[in-house]
Amino acid sequence: MKETINTENAPKPVGPYSQAVKAGKFLFISGQLPIDPKEGKLVASEIKAQTTRVLENIKAILEAADYNFANIVQTNVYLSSMTLFSEFNTVYTQYFGKDFPARVTIGATLPSGALVEISAIAYKE
Repeated sequence: MKETINTENAPKPVGPYSQAVKAGKFLFISGQLPIDPKEGKLVASEIKAQTTRVLENIKAILEAADYNFANIVQTNVYLSSMTLFSEFNTVYTQYFGKDFPARVTIGATLPSGALVEISAIAYKE
């Protein structure tokens, strides 16, 4: 069974996709940009602030589906420059503690001047 997840506490999709899709015990979260859901605009141009905004958007989607960060089994991270990797990790680790999910980190050109985008897959028994 497939269920679409959308919340007002995360940015509205700007294309033909859902914030997340729940399929069985899995939750597939679409790539989240550092957009403030209330303003609909990109937050500050600094990597730590943008990473925080992206992870708060993911948190809102997780909560809407009754999941949390402990349920995330994989993330895909896209950075506008790999020179941001260390600063990005400083914020990222605060959300996951010691039980980190599997992860891919890729340098990429991102829309709207974003420095970071993250998608995630969560699993819950």
